Amino acid sequence: MKITMDEVRHVAMLARLKLDDARLEQLTRQMDDILRYMDKLGELDTTDVPPTTHALNLTGAMRNDEVRPSARREELLANAPASDGENFVVPKVI
Repeated sequence: MKITMDEVRHVAMLARLKLDDARLEQLTRQMDDILRYMDKLGELDTTDVPPTTHALNLTGAMRNDEVRPSARREELLANAPASDGENFVVPKVI
């Protein structure tokens, strides 16, 4: 086995999880399956596979940063519940 029940019990204790023995056995088997599968993936030859940051080849996802006119302050503050003429006035939160 790649992982023991004692290791799963230790991780559960660190995560402050109360697990009975049946659940510990189940999680141990599931985690062991995952770790064995990871070993199988590690056997793959990926020398010719380029590193990727996304599964899809996205281009132009970001627009160019350009100056555009924005709304006037009076328009933005018009629907505010409270303002001092220049800023939104919000209740103090501590």
